[in-house]
Amino acid sequence: MPLPPDILLVLAVNFALCVAGFLICWAIATAIRDPTFVDSVWALGMGGLAVATLFQAWGYRPRQYLLVGLCGAWALRLGLHLFLRWRRHGRDRRYARMMEKAKAERGWGFGQASLRMVFLLQTPLMWTVSLPVQLGQFDRTPAAIGWLGWTGAALSVAGIACETLADAQVTRFRADPANAGKVLETGLWRWSQHPNYFGDILAWAGLYLIAAETQTGLWALPGPLLLIFILTRWSGGATYERRLARTRPGYDDYQRRTSRLIPWPPKRAGI
Repeated sequence: MPLPPDILLVLAVNFALCVAGFLICWAIATAIRDPTFVDSVWALGMGGLAVATLFQAWGYRPRQYLLVGLCGAWALRLGLHLFLRWRRHGRDRRYARMMEKAKAERGWGFGQASLRMVFLLQTPLMWTVSLPVQLGQFDRTPAAIGWLGWTGAALSVAGIACETLADAQVTRFRADPANAGKVLETGLWRWSQHPNYFGDILAWAGLYLIAAETQTGLWALPGPLLLIFILTRWSGGATYERRLARTRPGYDDYQRRTSRLIPWPPKRAGI
C-alpha cells in the first residue's frame, strides 16, 4: 500500500528543511573554509527531523514521544561529541584531501567542491537514515507500545550506551601523548574494531523496531540498511581502516584477531 498524500507531504517538508539547513551550513563552511562540522550537523539534524515530524504528525502519542526522546538523546550526545572533537582537533583530514583532490582533478574551488561533494550529498542521506523517526510517528494504531517497540527501545538505549562508552575510551586514549602512533586495543575496542559504529547501528535498528509496530513505520527499513552500508562499506569503517593500516604499526595484527563490528572475544595468537 503506497503512503498517503498527507504523509508524503510531511516527508517533502522534512526534505526541504534538510536542503535549507545544509545550504546554511555550506555558507558557513565556505566562510571558514572548513566543512568538518557537518559531521555534528548530521547527528543533530536527525534529531531535528524527529522533532519537525512531531509537530506535523497527528496528535502526540506514546510512540511519538518514545521515538523523539530516544532520537533526541542519540543526536545530542553524538552531535556534541563530534562538535567538540572538531573544536579540539580542527579540520578533518578526509575533507581536506577531498577539497584538494577536487581542485587538482576538476578545477573546483572550495565553495563548489564542498557544495557538491559534502553538503548536497548529506541531504538525501540524512533524510533516508532518519526515516524510522519520521514514518514511525503517523499511525494511531496500535495506540500502546508493544513488545516489539519496547525491545527496540532497549536496543536503542544499549546502542547509545555502547557508542558513548566507545567514544569516551577513544577520546581518553588520544588525549595521552604516550599513545601517539599506537593502536587502541583495550576496553570495547579489544572486542570490536568499531564499537562506536556498532552502537550507532544498534540504536537505529532499535528505533526501526519501534516504528515497525505500525504499518507506516514498516516502510522505514531503508533507513537502518543505508546506515549499515555507510558505516561499514562507504565513508565509515572502510576509510578509517585503510588510514590506520598505513599509519599504525601492528594494526594488521589487531584486525586479524579482533571482530570487525559485532563485539566478540578476540582470537588467540596463532588462530
